[in-house]
Parts: sequence; structure tokens; C-alpha cells
Amino acid sequence: MKEIYIKAVAERLSVKPWQVENCAKLFEEGATIPFISRYRKEKTGGLDEVAVAEIRHWTDVYAEMEKRKETILETIAQAGALNDELRNKIEQSVDPREIEDLYLPFRPKRRTKATAAKEAGLEPLADAMYSVGISDPQKEARKYVGEKVADEQEALQGARDIIAERLNETASVRETLRGIFKNRRVVTKATKKASDPQAQKYKSYFDWSEPLEKMASHRLLAVLRAEDEGYLNIRLDTDVEKCCKKLYYDFCQERRYPSKALGEQIHMAMEDSFKRLLEPSITNEIIREAKERADIESVKVFGENLRQLLLAPPVGQKRLLAIDPGFRTGCKVVCLDSEGNLLHNETIYPHPPASEKIKSIQAVSRMIEKYGIEVIAIGSGTAGRETEEFIKRVPKPEGIKTYMVSEDGASIYSASDVARAEFPDYDVTVRGAVSIGRRLMDPLAELVKIDPKSLGVGQYQHDVDQNLLKEKLDNTVESCVNSVGVNLNTASPYLLSYVSGIGPALASGIVEYRSTNGAFRSRKELTKVKRLGDKVFEQCAGFLRIPGAENPLDNSAVHPECYHIVEKMASDLHTSTKELVGNADLCSRIKAENYVGDNFGLPTINDIINELKKPGRDPRESVRDFSFADDIHSIDDLVTGMELPGIVTNITAFGAFVDIGIKQNGLIHVSQMGKGRGADPSGILKLHQQVKVQVISVDTDRMRIALRLI
Repeated sequence: MKEIYIKAVAERLSVKPWQVENCAKLFEEGATIPFISRYRKEKTGGLDEVAVAEIRHWTDVYAEMEKRKETILETIAQAGALNDELRNKIEQSVDPREIEDLYLPFRPKRRTKATAAKEAGLEPLADAMYSVGISDPQKEARKYVGEKVADEQEALQGARDIIAERLNETASVRETLRGIFKNRRVVTKATKKASDPQAQKYKSYFDWSEPLEKMASHRLLAVLRAEDEGYLNIRLDTDVEKCCKKLYYDFCQERRYPSKALGEQIHMAMEDSFKRLLEPSITNEIIREAKERADIESVKVFGENLRQLLLAPPVGQKRLLAIDPGFRTGCKVVCLDSEGNLLHNETIYPHPPASEKIKSIQAVSRMIEKYGIEVIAIGSGTAGRETEEFIKRVPKPEGIKTYMVSEDGASIYSASDVARAEFPDYDVTVRGAVSIGRRLMDPLAELVKIDPKSLGVGQYQHDVDQNLLKEKLDNTVESCVNSVGVNLNTASPYLLSYVSGIGPALASGIVEYRSTNGAFRSRKELTKVKRLGDKVFEQCAGFLRIPGAENPLDNSAVHPECYHIVEKMASDLHTSTKELVGNADLCSRIKAENYVGDNFGLPTINDIINELKKPGRDPRESVRDFSFADDIHSIDDLVTGMELPGIVTNITAFGAFVDIGIKQNGLIHVSQMGKGRGADPSGILKLHQQVKVQVISVDTDRMRIALRLI
């Protein structure tokens, strides 16, 4: 990675250049973000996953920029216009706008008015006018009248077309306008199509304006979506006359035109350039850059929500009954063993129109007894609340708890190739119920099988840059999987594929080896898997767990490359590794500084000691009990001022959505969170957090509920 890029990344992220350089080298060697942040702290200065991921993002951005520069330099060189000064400007720039501005005059373009004027031989006239080489443009224009130019007016028009394009391609002109445009207001106007019923969701943006710099990301994305759907026209409220005067005085006045006639010609060219070329180009650029900032903010919100969803508390390995509720089609019930394997499925009809309540109660009671059910999971979608009420009436052994589980993405999973491979002999309804049950057992292990965009925790996820979104979501899933750790002997190939360094192909190879040879007995045995070499082993070993392994370190986050350090610690304490692992008292006697060496510094040694105290500790919290208000079943039951328990289901830049036990989620606008102007909802609430809210308004026409956090 070139020094100019290392310096640029360091400045952007407020880190040291050596940290960026070391991360870049590790990426080149095939290291992953989780591995670098967890096991190479000496190299990074202790940078966390977020910072390492940011460095990875910008190293990729600048790698693409370097390729772009090569293409640009080659194109300019082929045109015979590349000199040392221009080459140096391009090579030393880290600003994509500056690079494109420098390239603009040489970029291959479609036939334009200026192209036609040049073909007619009018470029010398334009040069003479623009460089103040003449005082009488009318007289000079007569010299160009001939076969290709009808009269002096056509000659002057052609010269102005050339000057207009030249101004549009002048970097300083464009930069001046950027400074003006970015401080303007976005102005919207409803189109004829806005009368469609579908457009009413954008009603608040009809004939609306707001300074672009102050525009919240969700509002900008909403406005741009409305424009894409044909309901709005948007523009920046630029003042043509003032902009043209500014450009004229900045770039033309200093030439001291010897005649009013020449000044008028240049001013006409300037106004034409602004209206026809500069204004639409700079407007699109400024709005595009604003959207890029909005994309980054929205993707950040999506990533944080996804992290919280994936790291939701698991109920653990328990025998479980899961229900995918329904009215007319019935409730699909499945029984799973403690490993999540399907034992039984059937359909019950406790709700209208069948209303077979007694028969359904008997069926559920029978399944609970036969399969030793410990926990019940109910999908939160249609008929979910009614099914929860039904389950309360079913006689159950003491200790069995019932949980409502989000169904978001369950239908996507049930129709996927993944689900068909897991359950080829069952239909989508059974697969969906299994998914609901498994995501209560272990949300992370189950949700990795579903496209994150289908999990209902995003903000305008279909409108943002999809490559940026994919990068963020992939990093988030990988981070969550590796922070928890993966049981090598029970993990599905989908979960294993997110382990540092593994990927889908090797994940399948690991499962195939496991099926053929039985459970792994040690981490070292991984090297027997086909195509799993030393580099992959280095990247993945520390994140894989083997409960009951002969070496207890194989069930910890201690990397195999550091086993010798632990053995030395145990030896110095006159004990064995087995006795040391999990013994907080013994671990507290270890003096970390005694084990610092050339390859492993104090951060790594401290990590090892902390892990030895609580080996393989799951960072996720425990599941908490929760109940909705008993007397609230629909939006019609809500009354202003009512206080209710709820669960946060989604967090956006403008607020949080809360499930209060009915079909419609309520919204706590950020202004109703009690933290003052400019508060960040994600810094106040977390996904799946249990909250208490007050109803402040109910709109039954639009089925909207406004809440206040209390």
C-alpha cells in the first residue's frame, strides 16, 4: 500500500500510520478482521474490530482508486496530453473528485456542441476570445465564415459552445460551485403521479425544502426513493444569476476584456455553461455525495441492529416445542430435541374458523409429555398473540416457559435451498416452525442461514449502496460468529462458513470429514481436512471450540500458537494445564510481564490470562422473561396516556419501533426518548430490549401508534 494512502487512512480514522501499514500487510498475507483484532494486537496497537474493518474498507477503496488512476493516466497519455505536472497531480491525489476533475478534459465523450464547433474549425476563435487576444469578436468571427459556418453569429455561437465546455471542465470552476451548492436547500415538488394512493406515504415531502447539510439520512433516502418512483421532482435552490456573477468575477473579470462586446460574449458562454452543463452536473454530484453519507449512516444502523439480533440471548440446548401460528390454515407445531433435530410435527386448529380448542389442548399436552418439552417458542406474526393466550390454557409441568419469537425471515429460510437441503421431505410450513424454534435455542446459529436484509432490522436497506451494505453485513455476521465461538463438532456448514478463514467450501469439507471420521478430538486434527492448510488453520483455530477435548485449551479462545505460553505458566505454578484452566485463583497469581516475548506482548498475555479464568465464556446475556399487557389485543384497545410493556423490534436514525403485543408496532420518535435534541436512538435503546412506553397518539386510519419512552 502506497505511503500517500496509508497517511490518508490514518488521518481519516485518527490512528497512527504504522497501525494502518501493519493492518494492510496482514490483509495482504490473508489475515481476516477477527483474527487481526483478536490475535495480532501488538501489530495493530490494540485496534478493535470496528477500526480494523474500517482500515480494510479504505485499503480496498484506495486499491480501486489506484487502478482508476492507471486507467486515467493511460488514456491521457494516449491522447498525447500527459506531462510530468499532470501525472504528479493525479498520482499524489487521494481525492476522487480532484482526480476526476483533472481527467475531465481528456475523458472520451459523446459528440457535443463543442465537438461540432471544433470540427467546423472554430477552436482558434474560442481561444482568441477566452485569452483576450481580440477586442472585436464580431469582426474576428467573419474570418471563419465559409463552407462549414454560415455567418458570424454561427461562428460566435460555436466559439461560446467551446468556451462553455472548457469552463465545465475547469477544476477550479467546479470546486467553487461545490462550495456554493453544498450549502443550498433541497427543494421538492410533487408530480402528477403523486395523486396515486401509493404516493401518500411521501405526503409530508410534497412541496417541501430543507438545507442539504442538515438533512437527516432517512429523510434524504425517502425523498430520493420518492423521486425514483416518480412522485417527486427534486433540485437544489441555486440562484443562477448569483452563481454566474460569482464565476464571471472569479474566472473572467481578471482578464480585463478590452471591449464590452467581448465581455458580453464570455458572459453568455458562462451562463450557458452554468445552466446546460455545470448546474445539473454539480447538483447530481452533491446529491450523490449526500446520499453516500446517508448510505454510510443507514448501513451503520443496519449493522448495529444486526449485531444485536445475532447476539440475542439464547435459551440454550433444551427440548423445545415451536409453533408457527395461523388462523384458517392452523398452527404448525414441531418438537425438537436439545440439538435442534426435528422429532415430530403436526397441525392444530385452536383458532377460528375451526376453533378445535379442546382437541388442540390435548395434542399439545401429549407432545409436551412425550418429548419432554422444556421450552415453548411461538412465532410473533399472524395469530401469534392469540396462540400465546391459547398456550397459557394448556396444562403444563412446572418450569416450562413460553417465549414469543420474531418470525422475520422465517418464510425466506423455509423456501431456501438451505432449508430444502436440511428438510427435503418436509414442506415450507414445517421448515418455518423449525426455524422459529431453533432461533430461540441459538439465534446466531439459525439466523446466519437467512439473508440479513430479510430480518426486518434495516432502514431503507434496498435504497442504499448494495456493495457497502453487503460488506457491512458480512463483517457483522463474521464478527458475531467469531466473538461467540463455534462448536466444531455440532456447527452447521452455514455457521462454520463465517468462521475466520474458512468460507463455504472448507465448511462443507469440515462437515464431510466429521461425518466420515466422527467428532474432532483436537484442533490439530483440523489439518487433516482436505485443503485446510497452515494459513487457514492459523486464522480459524482460535475461534473453534471442542467441548470435552483432551486439551482443555481446545475449548477456549487461547490460540494454539500460544499453548506453549500456557504450559509455561502452569509449570511455573507447579500445576498442570488442566488444573490451571478455569481456576481463577491460580490465574490471579500469574505475572503477565514474565511471559512477554518477541512475538507476543502484554496485550496478548493479558488476553490469555483472562480467557484462562473463564474459558470459552459466551458473551451473550441470558434470556429474560417477558409478558405483554393482558388486556391489549388490537389497536382499538389503545388509549392515549396508557402505559404498556414492549419489546424493541427495530432501531432507525429517527427512532425505535416497539412491539406492544398487537399487530402494529408503535414508534418512539427520537424526540420522545427523553435525551434531548440530536440524540442517537441506538445509543439509548438496544434491539430486543424490554421497555415501558406511554401511548401519546393513535391514528387508526393510517394504523400508526406514537409512543413515549418512560
